[in-house]
Amino acid sequence: MGFCRKFTEFNIGKEFNYIGIRFLPTAFPILFGINAKKLSNHSQELKNINPEIYNWICSEIKPRTSFEDISKKLNKKLLEVIHNQNIELDQRFLNSLILIFQKKGFLDTEKDLDTGLSPRQLRRIFDYYIGTTAKSFSNVIRFQYILNAKPSQQSLKNNKLYFDVGFFDQAHFIKNFKTFYGVTPSEAFR
Repeated sequence: MGFCRKFTEFNIGKEFNYIGIRFLPTAFPILFGINAKKLSNHSQELKNINPEIYNWICSEIKPRTSFEDISKKLNKKLLEVIHNQNIELDQRFLNSLILIFQKKGFLDTEKDLDTGLSPRQLRRIFDYYIGTTAKSFSNVIRFQYILNAKPSQQSLKNNKLYFDVGFFDQAHFIKNFKTFYGVTPSEAFR
C-alpha cells in the first residue's frame, strides 16, 4: 500500500501472520523502480507489484521463522537491494521535501516550493516518488506533526496546536483529523 489520502482499515480476520515494512517517502520507488502513484489509496498484493521480492520472501521466510530471524533476513535483503542501486534524485525535488518537513507541512505549495521545478514538473515528480501531490503530502506532514506532539485532549483544546500548522478553526482541524485517523481528536486522545 502506498500513500493514502484518508484513513484505511483492513479486515485481517481473527488469526493472522503479517509483517509490514514502512518505507520513508520516496524509498520504495527508488529501491524498486515502481511508480508510487500505482500504490496510492489502495492495497495490492506484493506478488503483483514486485514478484522477485515476493518469491524471495516465499522461499526464505517460513511460518515458523521467528520475528528476529525474519527481521534479520529482510534487513539483509533490503541492504542488498540498496547496494545494487544507482540512486540519483533531482536536488530540486529533495529541496521541496526538505521545505515541506521544515515547515511542518504548513506552506502554500504553489508559492513556497519555488525550487526550480515548474508546477507541472513538481506534480509529476511527486506523483512518481510519493504517489500524490505536494499539497496532499504536506497535509499528511502537518497531521503527523500534531500526532508527534502527543497532545492530550485537554492540551489540544487549551494550546490550540492546530493553529500552529495552519488550521484556521477547530472544525476544520477535526474534519481533517478524522479523515486521516478515522476518529475525532477527542476519541483519539482519551
